Amino acid sequence: MFAIYEEAVEYLFGRLPMYQSIGKAAYKADLKTPEALDKYFGHPHRKFMSIHVAGTNGKGSVSHILAAILQAAGYTVGLYTSPHLKDFRERIKINGTPVFPADILSFVNEHYTWIEKSHASFFEMTTALAFDYFARRQVDIAVVETGMGGRLDATNIIHPALSVITNIGLDHTEHLGSTLEAIAREKAGIIKRRTPVVIGEVLPETEHVFRETAKKQKAPLLLAKDCVHVAPDGVYGQRQHFIVKFAGASLAALRVAVDLLGEYQQYNVQTALAALETLRSLPCPMAIPTGNLLYGMEHAARLTGLRGRWEILEHNPLVICDTGHNADGLQYSLKQLAETPHHRLHIVFGVVTGKDLPAILSLLPRDALYYFTQADLPRALDAANLAAQCNAAGLHGEIVPSVREALFLAKNRATADDVIFVGGSNFVVAEVI
Repeated sequence: MFAIYEEAVEYLFGRLPMYQSIGKAAYKADLKTPEALDKYFGHPHRKFMSIHVAGTNGKGSVSHILAAILQAAGYTVGLYTSPHLKDFRERIKINGTPVFPADILSFVNEHYTWIEKSHASFFEMTTALAFDYFARRQVDIAVVETGMGGRLDATNIIHPALSVITNIGLDHTEHLGSTLEAIAREKAGIIKRRTPVVIGEVLPETEHVFRETAKKQKAPLLLAKDCVHVAPDGVYGQRQHFIVKFAGASLAALRVAVDLLGEYQQYNVQTALAALETLRSLPCPMAIPTGNLLYGMEHAARLTGLRGRWEILEHNPLVICDTGHNADGLQYSLKQLAETPHHRLHIVFGVVTGKDLPAILSLLPRDALYYFTQADLPRALDAANLAAQCNAAGLHGEIVPSVREALFLAKNRATADDVIFVGGSNFVVAEVI
């Protein structure tokens, strides 16, 4: 038995195989353990309404935007996301408040024997903890983000009111498949029978997969672009503005603001708003007044605690971090970075193993000064190995063993009109925020 929260969490980290630390060894190709855990805990996910969100990129932002708007509309909203950046409790929140340390401590102590013999992975046990917590706290609705994929993800035991798939890109190919079509089939695994599904972005290689799966499941399918049009309308202060027009609506276009500054949020806003329109049209529709929608959007990051998405950490020099960690996600951040005025660009860069590094390196600017580094976890690609591959691709800089040292060095070298970008991995960003 554990006396304090820190001991209980350390036990979970150390006892259960954790994908973000060891990679493939923690991945399971079936749902037997999540189903056994669900039965043991009394099927807690059946006690609240849910929205299931999958996708290669954007699923975290979409989940947080949805949660913020529902919270602003007066609902008690559970939010389950991964990975965490600084604190394990970030993964499980209700109305933006992380799960209380006492709840985690009591969960581990009460179910210690079962945890020991369950052979659950870290993510499987954390998912069970989240669903149990949401049920006991009697949330009205939970926004549940998949960890990886969809069909075999531990979260895929739920029967949501709505499924959302943000987009498809090449990531986790060793588990999900090496083509966009194959990955789309894995993500489409969250589409449930007669349950509406919103697709954020489609490609020629993926649209037919979603349509075929939805037809087989008799699930109403909606493409976000057919429901709502979102156009950028500038950045003012710490908020990005958009003009929104809902298809078929008699109302004039809305001007909305969101406290997320990445230009790629245009697509996430579109997906989230399409999802909300679907919730409003359910047989038992959710009431989401326009005023609450606008407030939730404007304060999405503040209400939910979302961090690391094109986040400005400092000025003079401008220090920006972003959690984009694959070629599909990084392309948008790097485009925005190129458009950000600067004298010289410094990039603190680290990745984890298993990524399509050649595809990523082909996107990185050749005229930047790089600080090749590695996050403090076993899956991090060794900084010297990273530097060698980057040098071969025409990217030059120096090796710095730790992320914090790399940022410190970049700040010492940069002038006030330079820009420092920190990225390549969630875990690199976590160490600077």
